[in-house]
Amino acid sequence: MDEIQIRTAKKQGDKKAIKFVVALFVLYIFFSQGNIFMNSVMTPTGRFYNPNIADHFDYIQGLKTALIKPAVWIIKLFGFYAIHNEMDVMVVNGPYLRINYSCLGLGVMSFLAAFVLAFPASWKSTFKMLIIGLISIYLLNIARIAGLGLLFGFFQSQRNYFEYHHEIFNVLVYIVIFIMLYIWIRRNTRVNNEVEKNVKPETKQGETINENPTAIS
Repeated sequence: MDEIQIRTAKKQGDKKAIKFVVALFVLYIFFSQGNIFMNSVMTPTGRFYNPNIADHFDYIQGLKTALIKPAVWIIKLFGFYAIHNEMDVMVVNGPYLRINYSCLGLGVMSFLAAFVLAFPASWKSTFKMLIIGLISIYLLNIARIAGLGLLFGFFQSQRNYFEYHHEIFNVLVYIVIFIMLYIWIRRNTRVNNEVEKNVKPETKQGETINENPTAIS
């Protein structure tokens, strides 16, 4: 590879990197702020509350329910009696947990979706990673809620000393997501390199044919 090709490859790499960073930033702002806006639209006390949308498209409440019900089921498996409503979990002789917007993990999900969609990969690989990542965050969040109920149920004296579960959850989830993304990026990079290697010999062969055209008498 001569100097011109190196410069061209470097420029293309820089353009791809800039495009990825810009797309990541724009998509993350869109997803994260979009969820915050929709939470305001669907909350009766929200600034942009719309009862029609809240009655038919309240995916935020749907996510709360999807987190609360399996978490309560897990708590009951360990012998505790737990009841719940749309946003609260109460463990008899245990803790009282409120599932707010900040407990849903939508911020982490927004980052994951933005990163995966911004990264240059095939749609099949992107879709697969997106589904696996979102499900992983969802399952970890269920484990977090159930774990808090069980922890405070078994160790009631520690209820007032575990105030940073949001931060701990976010750190653990980001670690898991970064590991998954690292593996996913390596696989996609390897696939792209193999494709480029298969394409380059064909190009060189084409150039050789052009340099030595068949003579027509």
